[in-house]
Amino acid sequence: MRVRDDGGVGEVTAPPQHLVFAYYITGHGFGHATRALEVVRHLVAAGHDVHVVTAAPEFVFTTEITSPCLHIRKVLLDCGAVQADALTVDRLASLEKYHQTAVVPREAILKTEVEWLNSIKADLVVSDVVPVACRAAADAGIRSVCVTNFSWDFIYAEYVVVAGHHHRSIVWQIAEDYSHCEFLLRLPGYCPMPAFRDVIDVPLVVRRFHKSRSEVRKELGIADDVKVVIFNFGGQPAGWELKKEWLPDGWLCLVCGASDTHELPPNFIKLAKDAYTPDLMAASDCMLGKIGYGTVSEALAYKLPFVFVRRDYFNEEPFLRNMLEHYQCGIEMIRRDLLTGHWKPYLLRAITLQPCYDGPINGGEVAAHILQDTAVGKKYISGKLSGARRLRDAIVLGYQLQRAPGRDVGIPDWYSLSEKETGVRPAHTSHDMNGNAESSFEDFEILHGDMQGLTDTMSFLKSLSGLAGNDPRSPEKQTRERAAASVLFDWEEEIYVARAPGRLDVMGGIADYSGSLVLQMPIREACHVAVQRSDPTKQKQWKHTQARQLANGGAVPVLQIVSFGSELSNRAPTFDMDLSDFMDGDKPISYDKAKEYFSLDPSQKWAAYVAGTIFVLMTELGVRFTDSMSILVSSSVPEGKGVSSSASVEVASMSAIAAAYGLNIAPRELALLCQKVENRVVGAPCGVMDQMTSACGEANKLLAMVCQPAEVKELVTIPTHIRFWGLDSGIRHSVGGTDYGSVRVGTYMGRKMIKCAASDILSESLSSCVPMQSGDPNPEEYEEHGVDLLKSEASMEYLCNLPPHRYEAVYAKDIPEVITGAAFLEKYGDHNDAVTQVDPKRSYCVKAPTRHPIYENFRVEAFKSLLTAAKTDEQLSALGELMYQCHYSYNACGLGSDGTDRLVNLVQEIQHRKTSRGGGPSLFGAKITGGGSGGSVCVIGKNCLRSSEEIFEIQRRYKAATGYLPIVFEGSSPGAVKFGYLKIRRRSA
Repeated sequence: MRVRDDGGVGEVTAPPQHLVFAYYITGHGFGHATRALEVVRHLVAAGHDVHVVTAAPEFVFTTEITSPCLHIRKVLLDCGAVQADALTVDRLASLEKYHQTAVVPREAILKTEVEWLNSIKADLVVSDVVPVACRAAADAGIRSVCVTNFSWDFIYAEYVVVAGHHHRSIVWQIAEDYSHCEFLLRLPGYCPMPAFRDVIDVPLVVRRFHKSRSEVRKELGIADDVKVVIFNFGGQPAGWELKKEWLPDGWLCLVCGASDTHELPPNFIKLAKDAYTPDLMAASDCMLGKIGYGTVSEALAYKLPFVFVRRDYFNEEPFLRNMLEHYQCGIEMIRRDLLTGHWKPYLLRAITLQPCYDGPINGGEVAAHILQDTAVGKKYISGKLSGARRLRDAIVLGYQLQRAPGRDVGIPDWYSLSEKETGVRPAHTSHDMNGNAESSFEDFEILHGDMQGLTDTMSFLKSLSGLAGNDPRSPEKQTRERAAASVLFDWEEEIYVARAPGRLDVMGGIADYSGSLVLQMPIREACHVAVQRSDPTKQKQWKHTQARQLANGGAVPVLQIVSFGSELSNRAPTFDMDLSDFMDGDKPISYDKAKEYFSLDPSQKWAAYVAGTIFVLMTELGVRFTDSMSILVSSSVPEGKGVSSSASVEVASMSAIAAAYGLNIAPRELALLCQKVENRVVGAPCGVMDQMTSACGEANKLLAMVCQPAEVKELVTIPTHIRFWGLDSGIRHSVGGTDYGSVRVGTYMGRKMIKCAASDILSESLSSCVPMQSGDPNPEEYEEHGVDLLKSEASMEYLCNLPPHRYEAVYAKDIPEVITGAAFLEKYGDHNDAVTQVDPKRSYCVKAPTRHPIYENFRVEAFKSLLTAAKTDEQLSALGELMYQCHYSYNACGLGSDGTDRLVNLVQEIQHRKTSRGGGPSLFGAKITGGGSGGSVCVIGKNCLRSSEEIFEIQRRYKAATGYLPIVFEGSSPGAVKFGYLKIRRRSA
């Protein structure tokens, strides 16, 4: 049988026999249970027995189906996503709970389920979308079908990338379980699901109305002319304090999921726990809630405007959100406005929408027919090319996993699934690096500055020109970020543009916060930031910003930011705030409060890197911003690759703001201020070398800087016979990660131990002075250590000021390999680091993190000296050896990774192999960079064609081994100071 294009299945015939279905439902939320209910209802109505395996409350099914053919078995076989609250998933907790729920007892689960399936004589297993059910069905010799819009291997894959590599086997096991499924009944708004062998698309599965709008309103005592919003955050009661003034005058709010003790204002109505949501939606004028399959499908089906709040780490959400917005049914409310009660402008906008979904909504009936036919042995032909579909899904999944809050990767143009079918649309590419930007940037008059021939700057101006000519009211589909950016600036007024590159850590790395010399190269990839200041009464504002201004009684300085690259991610593309939020009376709020402000909504935490520069300028330099500000951020520095994407955003943002406001900030001070943004506002404990390189670097030169705290020693020209490359391992790096932070804590612990030991030796030495002066014949200890030397070591601020020989001779033997936080705090008090904290319950490596910066500083000094040595293979071999030593020292600290080790090993293999060409090697060394634990490696080699060929060979071999093709960073570009800034204005027509 072939499914018709309209979603129907042809004439319904009576079932040839009584069938038994085992219907497994995931333990995640109510949405799966409510949609499964609709399929089950049709199966039961056809006279079949359905055994529902679920952890959902029984009333979800029994209030709708009263039949002896329905059997409820309360079992939890998976856990879905663990929610920290109604809007946030705890990714690591989700993986750990799944491990305990489904992995540890897996063999027992399979044995139990196989026995149970045989005992009920199941004809077909249906799963929404419990992985182990498919494997249990296969073991029992029963066919299985999945019904879903997403699968758990897709959801957990990103959790593993970000939160727990040690759980990666979970994803493989889930995908393997799904592969036992005969086919997937795929619901609209679906995610990529390459694990399934075949796919049949079905219409929306939605619950039916029981009562009309007027009947429901009559029961609730609500007049027909009263505006009603239904407040629906699913099965996770939020417990928020709701206030009367949050609603427009005359409105009522129906509250789902409120607890018995939750007191509500008079214009909020508490609904019963088992209230039937579709009927309540029919009685409402709009809905306020979170996106899930149930809320989206029913909003679309019943053409109910949906004001939604973005959730954190719900990876299926972007696909549902795109479908919702495609059919003009959704408006996004930022979380801050939800929690502070700024609802009115969103609700008033919502009732002006005209939802236009006109697709079939009989997915429950269609799915039930297909399941019935499958149970009696009929074969379905999906009408799709399975191999091509799985390839497309795998590609989209890969793009999803590579996206980053600083710069998401768009879906390629040739990904041909229609938007209407999937809810996915290609992300706009803000740059055309190969295009001719000449005609476009000439739309702007450059009043100050020089593009310096940089093609990425030309392309950025080209993208601005495209925005200037863009009509946001155009019926042509456009991304949210472009729509917001097109109304961000007043194109007749001046705009300031700054540019700051990422950096490649050649030598130094994590030794920066210990005061080491570092050698850093600014890379070709950079971040551009455009800033416009304007009078608060004249700023072009988004509608909800305008409404907030009116509610607050007048125009105040407002910050509006658009960040390109948010499509297909849970990162909001825009951010706005009143600049007065940074003030407490006539003084700025504390750093802790600023950090908390941006931490409230992870989907907008990216804005801390941009808006944080404003806060730091207010706090550290006393700047007061009385004008409004509009900012556009566009970065080509990929995040998580260890090439300082965050520093480039901070430096470019602060440089552009300084230019717009006429602030004269010295380069070194600017870098230190940007470090404060990352340390104190974002909360990442990085050193300063990233910001210094992005600000002060120059093309084709290594910035030699002593990080005490940030003294540029010199700019070292890279010899013409030497070349550096960066190779990305594909393993995400974060300086906010636990490995980086714990190693930093261990380093500061070691410094404290050395200082204390020096003080003890000094006290003993000084006490020996008196007997020595009265003729003590044994003054060796006093003479050996030297009072001045011990005093300097006892007061040592930077660990790198301790030479390796002093460390080995005096202190190394007393530094422990590992110490618990509690033991350290009891003996030493504090580790004296302002940006990290010692966890008493944790064990910290100390010896390796202490040794690393002491030796790394020596290695960097030697590396710098060798750069000016004679141009020989011996010179390159020595430089490479220093890099290898650095790499293995990182590993000793616990900051290595399988991917970076593989890349370094490939460099070594190529370096030492014998070639038919003869001659010596072309590549000489490699090391992990930056904060380690993934990211990129830096490779040194000869500046010749053969070395480039070998880099590409490493790329190919790494992909063959891992499936990931590394990004190659090559080339250099000027830092923000060398670039200066552009002041531009659009030419008059």
